[in-house]
Amino acid sequence: MQNAITITFPNGDSRQYEKGVTGLAIAESISPGLAREALAVKVGDAVRDLRVEINEDATVQIITWKDEEGQEVYWHSSSHLMAHAVEELFPGAKFGVGPAIEEGFYYDIDIDHVLTPEDLVKIEGKMAELAKENLPFERKVLSKQEALDFWKEKGDEYKVELIDALDEEAEVISCYSEGSFTDLCRGPHVPSAGRIKYVKLLNISGSYWKGDAKNKQLQRIYGISFPKKKNLEEYLERLEEARKRDHRKLGRELDLFAFHEVSPGAPFWLPRGMILFRELQKLIRDLLDGAGYEEILTPVLVKKELWEQSGHWQHYKENMFLIEDSEDQIYSLKPMNCPESTYVYRHKVRSYRDLPLRYSEIGTNHRNELSGALNGMFRVRQFHMDDAHLYVRPDQIQQEITDLLKLVDRFYKIFGFEPFYALSTRPEDAMGAPELWEQAEKGLADSLAANEIDYKLNPGDGAFYGQKIDISVRDALRRSWQLATIQLDFQMPERFELEYIDENNARQRPVMIHRAIMGSMERFIGVLIEHFAGAFPTWLSPVQVAILPISDQFMGYAQEVTDELTGRGVRCELDDRNEKIGYKIRDWEMHKVPYMLIVGEKEKSQRAVSVRKHREGDLGSQTLEEFAQAVNEEIQAKIL
Repeated sequence: MQNAITITFPNGDSRQYEKGVTGLAIAESISPGLAREALAVKVGDAVRDLRVEINEDATVQIITWKDEEGQEVYWHSSSHLMAHAVEELFPGAKFGVGPAIEEGFYYDIDIDHVLTPEDLVKIEGKMAELAKENLPFERKVLSKQEALDFWKEKGDEYKVELIDALDEEAEVISCYSEGSFTDLCRGPHVPSAGRIKYVKLLNISGSYWKGDAKNKQLQRIYGISFPKKKNLEEYLERLEEARKRDHRKLGRELDLFAFHEVSPGAPFWLPRGMILFRELQKLIRDLLDGAGYEEILTPVLVKKELWEQSGHWQHYKENMFLIEDSEDQIYSLKPMNCPESTYVYRHKVRSYRDLPLRYSEIGTNHRNELSGALNGMFRVRQFHMDDAHLYVRPDQIQQEITDLLKLVDRFYKIFGFEPFYALSTRPEDAMGAPELWEQAEKGLADSLAANEIDYKLNPGDGAFYGQKIDISVRDALRRSWQLATIQLDFQMPERFELEYIDENNARQRPVMIHRAIMGSMERFIGVLIEHFAGAFPTWLSPVQVAILPISDQFMGYAQEVTDELTGRGVRCELDDRNEKIGYKIRDWEMHKVPYMLIVGEKEKSQRAVSVRKHREGDLGSQTLEEFAQAVNEEIQAKIL
């Protein structure tokens, strides 16, 4: 075959093709079914349109809906199609950005019309019409000047601003057209609009252009799409279940916490919610006490000089609450704990024999989040971090990170979570020498490899002071939550001139490892509420056992049962309301208490209890001693 190239597939097989072959042609050569399902093609590490020609030997993967990249392409194309529909329905619409997100897509839109749920139905209908036309997504290449001219003529200042911000040396700018609609876009896209089958536009929210409250507020439309009707139906069922599990709703119903406008973004912890808070603190402290940690506590209010030295003043000031005292000194409520831990480290001279030093801190932090971004426990202004900062010698890095990975895994397994990992690398606003960043990135990557952990790479997603391993979990609804972080930081020890004396009596710089397991305790509790749908495992439940006397004449025995269990460390509540037993049972079932103990004449005479378990119902009669032993064993073992 003249001009032949070799295409190698993920399974190691290879075939010869003519130079210029497309991903679509390769898919067709494998099977008609694969060609129908193909959404894009991965050439090497790059995901491309199916019609892009391949002119040299390459490793190729046909991307379908089953692949994460396929879903991203599908949702990005759906966002483009939605923008086309909006332009058809609202001529003169201007468009910000419209990316695929973890589940679905959105587009930020500027129109002289306040969108309503009824409008979303119209837009869905127009999308269906456009999809039936099945017009191709066609990539076009423009010079920067051509692109500027096109969108200036169209009157879309948002696209003009995006193009203006591109590198002056950029020779070409890509855009995609589908029918009469053209969008500034890197791609790739699905072959044609007809691939987009089942769409549901979910909601509308406000969003500031480029996330800056000083800019104009746009309207953001969120949506989801799937190639099969069954996928959409399952998603909508899951969405309905998520609404039932909403931690804000359950937080009110279960008397866990409250929010008030007197302190936006800061929860008021109620007694039952405080039990959750304390139990999680106890759990993490017990784990850390056995892992060689020492607990510290640092001030909440700190002079701005600390933040200038750490780099937060330059990189993070807009997220900080600033305070001026009566002597014109500028302070900040701390947004994070790490700079202050350096003062604990340099409290005295450190020897190489002292390292590693592991300082844990459950610190109170404040971040100046936009009021529109606040979202129950998931985005707050005041929160508590289960933080730790480890000071280690370079030769200790890998072992410490290995121990941290095992600690995180052990903690998450208590809740039934299976962690998965990502390595987030140097961001654009990184501070410090590039060689130190390279050293840190290699240290984290080597530690993941040494522990045989698969991970996803998130380029440019690290903190400004260091790369990080981001650790996520999936909840009962298979939603992903990024919780734990492990950051390797060479910058902070440099900026605070931290030292230890080595075995040759020379001064050396330690390495700092930041880590959080729960992350924000507020957010972690919000995740747990939704994961368990408020029905916490017995060890964590604010009320573990409710004691329900059948009538007032058995109140004395009910109190005896309550005292016996309370004395054994079980959190009990005696229901002494003058209500029928059926009402009490239904009410406690709604409050998701793990166990109800019904007591009447028979139970009193036998020193027994009639046991009901949440969601399971009547378990029959047990002696009080049998139940007390069983529930204590369940609590101690932290059974899910």
